[in-house]
Amino acid sequence: MGQAQDRRAFALEVVERLVEAGHEAVWAGGCVRDLLLGGDRVPDDYDIATDAIPERVREIFGRDRTVEVGASFGVILVRVAGPQPPIEVATFRTEGAYGDGRHPDSVQFASRQEDARRRDFTINGMFMNPQTGEVFDDVGGRRDLEQQVVRAIGDPESRINEDKLRMLRAIRFTALLGFTLDPATAAAIGDHAGEISVVSAERIAEEWRRMLGHKSRAVAVSLAIETGLLECVFPELPAGADSVAVSRLQRLPESATANVGLALLLVDVADPRVVCRRLKLSNRECDEVAWLVISRSALDSAPTQPRSKLFPVLADRSRDGLLELVDAIERADGRESSEVAWCRGLLETVSDQELNPQPLVTGDDLQAIGLSPGPLFKTLLDSVRAAQLDREIRNRDEALAMVQEINTRQHNDE
Repeated sequence: MGQAQDRRAFALEVVERLVEAGHEAVWAGGCVRDLLLGGDRVPDDYDIATDAIPERVREIFGRDRTVEVGASFGVILVRVAGPQPPIEVATFRTEGAYGDGRHPDSVQFASRQEDARRRDFTINGMFMNPQTGEVFDDVGGRRDLEQQVVRAIGDPESRINEDKLRMLRAIRFTALLGFTLDPATAAAIGDHAGEISVVSAERIAEEWRRMLGHKSRAVAVSLAIETGLLECVFPELPAGADSVAVSRLQRLPESATANVGLALLLVDVADPRVVCRRLKLSNRECDEVAWLVISRSALDSAPTQPRSKLFPVLADRSRDGLLELVDAIERADGRESSEVAWCRGLLETVSDQELNPQPLVTGDDLQAIGLSPGPLFKTLLDSVRAAQLDREIRNRDEALAMVQEINTRQHNDE
């Protein structure tokens, strides 16, 4: 069985155990949506909703197989043997006021119908009995799936007031599914866009990773512009940069990563690291996004650049993303990206070893010939490396001779 099949089998097993114990249990939310959409959309996870209270869920599956991750909210994780992650089992509930704009102040266990009405969007508010295939739809989700609309359940203002993250989720679902955003839901997002700041940076960043890493990234950014969310999440973008960003994002290949998408969005920002740090991205993400933006002009006149300037760029692990970024910018500007095409041709003929050969000398070699560590070390090593890449020197002896020559000249100048 494949991973998706294993996941489905485990999710069915959990439901069957709950039903055998005398409880109602159903698949809930996104997995039901994806199963109804069909095609190539296969759920990668399953959430289960039940009328069993958390303590009862733990009794049925045993305490060694269950973990409380939100028992006060009715959520228990049920583990399976092996590497497969646990499945979330939540008790049907209603929720009180959302004092912080993200989490309910209280919950009360309720019926399946009441649980559906407290969820975010109609297409995510359906349940399915996996044993029979019966779908329970109390919020109009099937209709909106057929009409390809992302619509808040009930009053959009209320749904967004409860959880501000739903504004970004509405845009993500609309873009990823290729649906349209319900006008009333879009208007409510526009009215509350500035309140996205109450959501943690980590949650905001995760939504943008998922949007910018998907082929529908340009649609997502366009929706964010229309609803006013883009300027609230990225106030650093200069005036007029938003529409330009959409045009550029449209020209990225479908396989482009989220970091390349973010770099392209931030390419006209003075210091993209400020944005990355504010969103609390990892150090690796910050470094890659900043490198992509900073290196935007590194391919200019590539065919005439010395190897010592061009090869370190083409040897970088993010070079493919840089080629995608530069190509998208130039094609959006109506120019043919001849430098990118030339670099891609070069990469077909040059090996990784030639792009990034082993250094001919190291700091240890400099000390071995009697030089003391200091600022001159970097000058010497950089000079030798450039000469090596430019094929002016070809072996260790020539490199050491060059070191001696530079060192002598440096002392004479002093």
